[in-house]
Amino acid sequence: MAQLAPKLPRLIGGPPRSPSDVAACLAEVDALIVQELQRLGDTWNRFAGDIGVDVLPEDLPQWLESIMLAGGKRFRVAMTYWGFVAAGGVPGRAGYRSMMQAAAALETLHLFALIHDDVMDCSDSRRNRPTAHVEAAEWHRASAKTGEPARFGENLAILLGDLAHTLADALMDRLPERLRRAWYDLCIELIVGQRADLTSAAAGRRDLMHAKAVARLKSGAYTVTRPLQLGALAAGASDEALDALMRAGEDIGQAFAYRDDILGAWGDPARTGKPSGDDLAEGKETVIMALAAGRLVGEDADRLARMGSERMRDDDVAILQRALVEAGVRDEVERLIDKRMESAFAHLASSSLDPDGVAGLREAARTAAWRES
Repeated sequence: MAQLAPKLPRLIGGPPRSPSDVAACLAEVDALIVQELQRLGDTWNRFAGDIGVDVLPEDLPQWLESIMLAGGKRFRVAMTYWGFVAAGGVPGRAGYRSMMQAAAALETLHLFALIHDDVMDCSDSRRNRPTAHVEAAEWHRASAKTGEPARFGENLAILLGDLAHTLADALMDRLPERLRRAWYDLCIELIVGQRADLTSAAAGRRDLMHAKAVARLKSGAYTVTRPLQLGALAAGASDEALDALMRAGEDIGQAFAYRDDILGAWGDPARTGKPSGDDLAEGKETVIMALAAGRLVGEDADRLARMGSERMRDDDVAILQRALVEAGVRDEVERLIDKRMESAFAHLASSSLDPDGVAGLREAARTAAWRES
């Protein structure tokens, strides 16, 4: 299905201050993550000693490292970096190391969220490889040991996610109090969003305002708003600069979440690493599903009601994908993204922000809002 052409990137120009600065930050954050994973492995071995891993080909720290270094877009690192620069921070100077540690913690927390989310959603693949719980279940089957493979896989994946969260907290523990307070709020906010996602899906909710709130809490806040906040705090941002970045972050984060919804409904598996229409099949409460509830009628409305239930038929997802486009739902979500981006760029026009940092943040925001994976 063809991607709708975005309008805003043609209207607002300005290249990033220095792409090499961003690339250097990404490389430094990756190196920091590797260093922390090695430290984690040393601590783990001190406690594990000679306790064998039995059915596992490798222990949890090595497994975590293989997933962490397998890929990823590093959106949160870029957002933290541009929040730092837009608030007046200078790479290599005061606050830069704190910014990098916060960015590394965000990436590690993101892995925690993905691993647990895949267990909750019963997802089979992520980034074109088996999800953690599926991989562990396969190890169990290959070992011919006792117990139920699927349950074993879920249990191991939960532990792996817990270990990722522990590592993220360790990275933040060494930072100034203002950043640690923001981190605490971020973690609670993320879990509130995940809880709301689960309970609203179970209740079959399809109201638009609730879907928007869940998208903000579960995806947009910890992907954009909080990374910008942490970067700005590391730079010692003024109250005015911090307010402008947080307001812009709210808008960019919502645009990011809406794009997530589009990719979850129509994404190309070769790009997303997940089956097309995955969110539809699961009956997840998204903005798309909320809009659909007010537009679909007849057989299509019945099909929508079956999503995520045992009554769902083999061809329901493909038919619903077409019906949602014909009903104008996809166009409406694209308009919501455009509106949010217009608002974000208006907030970024604040005189309290560094112009070069704003230019870089605009480019990163475009990538987040109009990505294809």
